[in-house]
Amino acid sequence: MKHDLGAVNLLFLCGRNQWRSPTAEKVFEREPGLAVRSRGVSRSARRRVTEQDLYWADLVLVMESKHKRRLLADFPGEARAAEIHVLDIPDDYRYMDPELVEILREAVSPLIESARGDEHA
Repeated sequence: MKHDLGAVNLLFLCGRNQWRSPTAEKVFEREPGLAVRSRGVSRSARRRVTEQDLYWADLVLVMESKHKRRLLADFPGEARAAEIHVLDIPDDYRYMDPELVEILREAVSPLIESARGDEHA
C-alpha cells in the first residue's frame, strides 16, 4: 500500500462532490492515521476526480454503484488497479446531515480497520 507518512489514504467519491463525499471528508479528516480527499465523478463536479487522486488512494469509497461504473469508464487502467468499495448511500442527504454522518461512520470504519490491518501484515 502507498501512504503519506504512514497514513491510509481515503478517497471519497459521489456525483458532484457537493454533499455526500465532502461530508465524508469532513467526518474523517481529523482522524489520526488517515489522509482524506473527496471528489466527484460528474463532469459538473465541484472538484472532479483525477488520475492522480486514484494513484494516491489506498481505498476509493464511492457512494453508489453508478459512481464506480463511471470511474471504470473514465479511468479504466487506474480504477481497475484501485481498491474500490461501494457504500450504497443514496443522494438523499445534505452536507453534514447527522444521519449521513452516522451511516458513513458505520460503513467506513470497518474498511479503515481492514486497511490498517493490511498495513501491519
